[in-house]
Amino acid sequence: MNNKLPGIAGRGSQKWIQDLVNGSSEPLDRAIAGSLAVPVKQPIEWLSPLQITGYAEYRDTAFLECLGLGRHATALRDFWPSSGPRWDALGRSGNTYCLVEAKANIPELISDCKASAPHSLEKINAAMRRTQQWLGARPHIDWLAGFYQYANRLAHLYFMREIAKVDAYVVFLYILNDPTHISTSRIEWQGALELQRALLGLGGRSYHDYVIDVFLDAAGIG
Repeated sequence: MNNKLPGIAGRGSQKWIQDLVNGSSEPLDRAIAGSLAVPVKQPIEWLSPLQITGYAEYRDTAFLECLGLGRHATALRDFWPSSGPRWDALGRSGNTYCLVEAKANIPELISDCKASAPHSLEKINAAMRRTQQWLGARPHIDWLAGFYQYANRLAHLYFMREIAKVDAYVVFLYILNDPTHISTSRIEWQGALELQRALLGLGGRSYHDYVIDVFLDAAGIG
């Protein structure tokens, strides 16, 4: 399956992104628009997770189809094995595309690659090396352990911009002061993210151009 029907969420990052996309997305839209090098000419149209589709979240070629980019499906299969990142939200503004990963607490940052098939691991490693070079990251750092989820989102950003040749951005949404699970302040987020970037060897110009960090307080959502 390339998509997931999680239903309505009661807590954590899944709840907040559902509330934003299906309620008032204005805080998220404003933060994204303010971070783009070239202003968008049209409002962001959020395509997932929509209540009308059971809050579906998309991965693999299904996320491309959701964005109207199904013509790049073969290239994605060549770049990355099946069971790739499942996007928390997908949006489009004209020919600009937003791929969103939402987090509500620091433990959600930690993940390792679970692929075991040699062919899949070979493809993932090749994609990670290309992404590291593109971003100017320090070489020889293992992106399959520790912060794998973050790294594979960056790899898909590389795919979108350098292979599919579309104006794409990865938006990392960090929820502040989540009352439904683990409350995290902006200072706590910033310390954890600075450590994550350092351990991944990140800091190149391209990294800052196409990756957007958004911090929204839970109290202002809904």
